[in-house]
Amino acid sequence: MQDTRSESLPYKLPRSVLVIIHTADLQVLLLRRASQMEGQDYWQPVTGSQDSDRETWQETAVREVFEETGIDAEQHGCVLRDWGLENTYPIYPAWRHRYAPDVCMNTEHVFSLQVPSYTKIVLSPREHTAHAWHHWHEAAQRCYSISNSEAILWLPRFIAA
Repeated sequence: MQDTRSESLPYKLPRSVLVIIHTADLQVLLLRRASQMEGQDYWQPVTGSQDSDRETWQETAVREVFEETGIDAEQHGCVLRDWGLENTYPIYPAWRHRYAPDVCMNTEHVFSLQVPSYTKIVLSPREHTAHAWHHWHEAAQRCYSISNSEAILWLPRFIAA
């Protein structure tokens, strides 16, 4: 997640999106974080915090996808789906300094974004050092975060509707 706080917000908001980018045949895009935790590779889908109280979940998802991958989620051939699902989880201690002192939980709103198989990925080098496409089962196994893995496992059910 890129730290894009405005000057009026001294801390990140504890509200974020998780966007699972995938193709029609359920290949899922994973990104390797530039900052590693506990010496491990940290692979994840697109994630990021709301920039302000006025930014909607969908606006946050579209912005974060573009910032992290260069994909315009509103372009022809893309389908952004709001799952209407939220996860609440503890913020990792390594990242707690980004939030107000009394904040220890984050609410994450889940989306998926179906893209054409030929979609070009342009990473933000401050945030990610590599990307890879994996079959959805394998992608779920490669994620560091349990909430990311669980969401990927739900992917076939949410896009079938």
